[in-house]
Amino acid sequence: MNTPTLETERLILRKFTENDMEALFKIYSDKEVNRFLPWFPLNSIEEAYPFFKEQYAVKYAKPQAYAYAICLKTDNDPIGYIKVDMEEHHDFGYGLRKEFWHQGIVTEAGKAVIERVQKDGLPYITATHDRNNPRSGGVMRNVGMKYQYSYEEQWQPKDLLVTFRMYQLNLDGNLERVYKKYWDTSAVHFVEMDI
Repeated sequence: MNTPTLETERLILRKFTENDMEALFKIYSDKEVNRFLPWFPLNSIEEAYPFFKEQYAVKYAKPQAYAYAICLKTDNDPIGYIKVDMEEHHDFGYGLRKEFWHQGIVTEAGKAVIERVQKDGLPYITATHDRNNPRSGGVMRNVGMKYQYSYEEQWQPKDLLVTFRMYQLNLDGNLERVYKKYWDTSAVHFVEMDI
């Protein structure tokens, strides 16, 4: 059950392993790739292993985890990541090396992961993106997620004031459910009409 390997037409989605540190570093060190992500880019290959332990090994030790390396079938080397958290928000997140952008890779991976979490009984997933990163919202829409609301957050650890757009996909047939925690905890929240 724990992080089952998934395959799509072009991709293998599998666990990151200790043999993937170079690939992990390539993904997480690129400033452009990590600009809108909740951590600072890795500065050295030496930082990759503790990052792997903190972001992946801990999740893999749990009975249910969806934290995948996105790999092309041609070589099975990680070029990105995709995950659904098991916390209350069931946050759907992803990142991809920029030389692979605009090829539909994250959408393809996302559909496979969503199909799996739905099969495993997750009731819904949410995802947020910085309003200044609209392409990320495009991925969310491409996998069937719907925009719900926007909210401001003083984002850590980067300490930036960010307006996030929150998307949601209900997987259990309850189409009325909206995850309101971000709305409720943000002093500034609103619904944008032109999305």
